[in-house]
Amino acid sequence: MSRLYVLDVPENEGVVKVASADREVTVDKVGPYFRLSADGDIVIDRRATGCRHAVWYSAIAGLEDSKIVQHDKDALRVVMR
Repeated sequence: MSRLYVLDVPENEGVVKVASADREVTVDKVGPYFRLSADGDIVIDRRATGCRHAVWYSAIAGLEDSKIVQHDKDALRVVMR
């Protein structure tokens, strides 16, 4: 399972919204973080989030049994380790 953590702050709202819209991704809260989980890859389109680059590149708080294979101006892709 792919897992990504994002701090629950207003700046990251777009990331969580886009992830929540994906039927394959489950979003829940763990302390002050949103945990995004999926059986497959988690893919988030940056433009769909409305995040500016500075927020986009700082949105990731942590990973669990996962790795980032893409994190650029276009998208974030997290896969299982």
